[in-house]
Amino acid sequence: MRRFIFLLVVLMGWTISGGPPAVAEAVKHVGTSGKWLAYKFNEKGGRVCYLASAPVRSEGKYTRRGDIYVLVTHSRAAKSRGVVSVVAGYTFATDSEVEVRISGRKFKMFTQDDRAWTENGKADAKLVQAMKRGMKMEVRGRSSRGTKTRDIYSLKGFTAGMRMIDKACAG
Repeated sequence: MRRFIFLLVVLMGWTISGGPPAVAEAVKHVGTSGKWLAYKFNEKGGRVCYLASAPVRSEGKYTRRGDIYVLVTHSRAAKSRGVVSVVAGYTFATDSEVEVRISGRKFKMFTQDDRAWTENGKADAKLVQAMKRGMKMEVRGRSSRGTKTRDIYSLKGFTAGMRMIDKACAG
């Protein structure tokens, strides 16, 4: 799992900076809470802290699928906090949306390649608040081949995990 998370950081660094990450310090595991793993590292421009989790259950009629996870990221270089993103393990259908369901509330995310994000920081904040209050999160997407997927994440430990990355990126 730690090898997976390290590879995740490398890929995430490319997304944040637009190119290969300039990691000046090794990724440091900050803590674990429930199904959520907290990490931090320094890159050019400042510290990055993130919370990551894999689904507890995945559904869909697919034969092969890559790594699946959700991230919540704080980045000093990007001047952002609480950015929620989903990696689907497949390429999303062009111009498709991802639907996130938590405790009867629905959130939309836009897609690009194998990733999905909310439209802005305000939407991220609402989603993070729902994640703190919920018990499970359902993520529904559609692949470029038309395969519909449903991934279920446990939100147990999410709030404590957020406190870990808030503290790790404070100051």
